[in-house]
Amino acid sequence: MSIAHGHAEATFPSRAISSLRSTLQSDDPVAVGLRESARRMVGIAVFSGVINILMLSGSLYMLQVYDRVIPSRNTATLLGLSLMVLFAYLVQGYFDALRTRMLCRVGTLFDAGLQQSIHTALATLPLRGAKPMLMQQPLRDLDQVRSFMSSMGPTAFLDMPWIPIFLVALFLFHPAIGMTALLGTAAIIAMTLLTERMSRGAAKAAMDSSAQRQVLADATQRNAEVIRALGMTDRFTARWSQANERYLRENIRATDVYANLGSGAKVLRYVLQSGMLGLGAYLVVADRASGGIMIASSIMMGRALAPVEIALGTWKQLVAARQGITRLRDICKATAAPPAPPVVLPRPCRELSVQELAVTAPGATKPIVSNISFSLKAGMGLALLGASASGKTTLSKALVGIWPSQNGVVRLDGAALDQWCNEDLGRYVGYLPQDVALFDGTVAENICRFDENASSDAILKAAQIAGVHDIILRLPDGYSTRIGEGGMSLSAGQRQRVGLARAVFGDPFLIVLDEPNANLDADGENALTRAIQILRLQGCIVIVISHRPSALAALNMALVLYDGKAIAFGPCGEIFARVRNATGQAATAREPAPARQPPPARPPAAAAADMKTARRAPIAESVEP
Repeated sequence: MSIAHGHAEATFPSRAISSLRSTLQSDDPVAVGLRESARRMVGIAVFSGVINILMLSGSLYMLQVYDRVIPSRNTATLLGLSLMVLFAYLVQGYFDALRTRMLCRVGTLFDAGLQQSIHTALATLPLRGAKPMLMQQPLRDLDQVRSFMSSMGPTAFLDMPWIPIFLVALFLFHPAIGMTALLGTAAIIAMTLLTERMSRGAAKAAMDSSAQRQVLADATQRNAEVIRALGMTDRFTARWSQANERYLRENIRATDVYANLGSGAKVLRYVLQSGMLGLGAYLVVADRASGGIMIASSIMMGRALAPVEIALGTWKQLVAARQGITRLRDICKATAAPPAPPVVLPRPCRELSVQELAVTAPGATKPIVSNISFSLKAGMGLALLGASASGKTTLSKALVGIWPSQNGVVRLDGAALDQWCNEDLGRYVGYLPQDVALFDGTVAENICRFDENASSDAILKAAQIAGVHDIILRLPDGYSTRIGEGGMSLSAGQRQRVGLARAVFGDPFLIVLDEPNANLDADGENALTRAIQILRLQGCIVIVISHRPSALAALNMALVLYDGKAIAFGPCGEIFARVRNATGQAATAREPAPARQPPPARPPAAAAADMKTARRAPIAESVEP
């Protein structure tokens, strides 16, 4: 260990105080919540002071009984003292219960103050490419911090300032008694610091392995049907066993550290209390103290050491809460919602413009799509075409603001997407992803995007545009039918059509549909075509990703992507004519030539010679004619 590192470890209290001070001076939501909690702790500290003063009553009672009642054999004095100490204990119990209830509310209010920031983090982390093991970590950290705030852990730190008062009282009994108590307290505190130093790494490893185990458990539950159908149960059980064994090893390691040091502290406290009795007995034998002082000093010594022992007993929770606060601050800062624009822009109604757009996946550096430029006027429909992995879905996510652009900009009526707040932009944009992602609730709630103020007329209008109104009426409870998590009570086609109704709810200006007919039958595809026609007549811009020509019948423009780049953009008729010509020439190139004149090998790009440039040859393989 380096000298600098050793010094840092040795100055843990000062580092902890400095870290706490810097945290409380920040303006992030966690710091604000901690400051509010600290202010509430002031009142609890007052109750702690009353409790600690009342705790002196037991020692004073024993002192008076041994020094006054027994020598005088005065039962009236004994009765009076007993009633007084009983009253003190009752008041102490009342304040102790009140303090515990107040701590519970401090933790609850801290949780409530962060609920919006935590939900924002939970919704933002998947968009930032966070690892699966980190997705639910903010919620676990918040639970850990709230649990510690509501436990007996904070009471130990509220009681610690009263340790010097007990030590002063012990010095007043006799200097030797006070010095013994002082040395014993110092030894217990040193053991507390040793616990902090030795448990830090073990606690972090146990928490990390617990998170990894939880990720695997979530994946198993989420994909239970696939695991069962493909006979992967035993393999996933083996993976779970490995993760669980790793967690158990790390947990045992951390628990051993706490158990060893906690037991050591307990033994040390027993030794100190017995030693205090022995020292008191020696002083009594030497006529330098009374029997009451001997008993009272032992009781008061135990009271002085109690906060430190409680701190040791809750040290594991303290470390977890402190690490949780650090992670919560980092996550809340990284996922904080941008400030609301100072000016609320009107609903877009004219055009969509994409300029030199480049988009990367969250957490990646290489663009998936790059140098994309096009514009669409109100009432236009765009077919977004391309082979698999050409960047269609990535582009669609950038168009609706899910993934930010690395370069370039997406504009609605000349304003970049980030000039709207998320709530306003969401009202002007409709989006149907490949995975429809319905939520637990009624059909009506899913269509209206869980807007409590949505009107029935708006819900019915969206369902009728999507052509799903009659289907919904045939459900057991119509629009009030609960569909379960992910829409599990609906068929795949029904989910897709309800998702389409959700996308068009509220008359959005820009509507992006990613494979909207993947699970539709002929009636569903006809309804989709009619919906696109209606939306275009209403002045909406509709962008559709599909490999089926039937979904493109109601569109008038096409954009073809290949390897993340736009290779063709124009009217659908022109683009499809190119495709037919390129496909026809490619078929001609594959016909066998006369035996006497074997044809020379032709490169694949030659099939698209009519497109003037070889760069546009992939159009034929991007679209089904």
